[in-house]
Amino acid sequence: MTTWLRALPKAELHLHIEGTLEPELMFALAERNGVTLPYDSVEAVRAAYDFEDLPSFLGLYYQGMGVLHTQDDFYDLAMAYFARAREDGVAHVELSFDPQAHLVRGVPLEAPFEGLLAACREAESRYGISSALIMSFLRDRDPAEALEVFEQATPWHSAIDAVGLDSAERDHPPGRFAEVFARARALGIPGVAHAGEEGPAAYIREAWEALEVCRIDHGVRCLEDPELVARLSDARIPLTVCPLSNVKLKVTDSLAEHPLPALREAGLNVTLNSDDPAYFGGGMLDNYVACHEAFGWTRDDFIDMTRNALQAAFMAEERREALLERLA
Repeated sequence: MTTWLRALPKAELHLHIEGTLEPELMFALAERNGVTLPYDSVEAVRAAYDFEDLPSFLGLYYQGMGVLHTQDDFYDLAMAYFARAREDGVAHVELSFDPQAHLVRGVPLEAPFEGLLAACREAESRYGISSALIMSFLRDRDPAEALEVFEQATPWHSAIDAVGLDSAERDHPPGRFAEVFARARALGIPGVAHAGEEGPAAYIREAWEALEVCRIDHGVRCLEDPELVARLSDARIPLTVCPLSNVKLKVTDSLAEHPLPALREAGLNVTLNSDDPAYFGGGMLDNYVACHEAFGWTRDDFIDMTRNALQAAFMAEERREALLERLA
């Protein structure tokens, strides 16, 4: 089954590129940029990947990205991920990144934008992987700052496929960011948002209604609101679910107890994704294989979810049709 799952032309819709930073590359970039890490070995970094919840993960996540300084750093980060994605049989990747987390460290916008865009071009030419870029805002910072950063990114607006909302969800309702999402929408840039991971089902409703997002990242807690489930199902709003991430961050105690089967049984538009694979123990193929082992899903099940992802992806229609044909 693993060989067959690898061959599926998978689309990764929920991926934080900073969360693909493997310890080996972290140490290499730290040496390149003269950064002192609070760990003395790759093994010590991996040992720290035991999280109690989302906030405990975010502390290490932001610490790790402190090694990213230059355009070349972001290029190398993304190319390392694209190489692994190719081995996993990923055909399309949507890279979310957090410009505010870099700006506060004195890293200019040009570094992530130009480095990531160069890697996206190279991945298409070298590996045949198409991609999209999602500029995400940190929900635990001031919404006015998000709007300011979005305006600073004007030179790259044409390269932004969507805006997103991520970081610590608890006590940070999405509606506070309505203005920046409206500004992006006025420019023809759609929105996606994390909601219903640690936050309540009400945050999913708020992200959908106040931000007018076209996708919900995570969304697993929608099951707490049957009326919301019915609406999401009727509207075919994609949920970018990240199973291994949810287990690692204690959203669910084990994969066997994950609400994924219930989400699918409710008729929801479910897709599978890795989130932050360097920290959560697995890329796309690992997530697919783990779900097969936990739920006994068949080839038809995985074709269905892969089709959902391809249909929800930000990609040219010609590319979408070509990948959908490979599922037939």
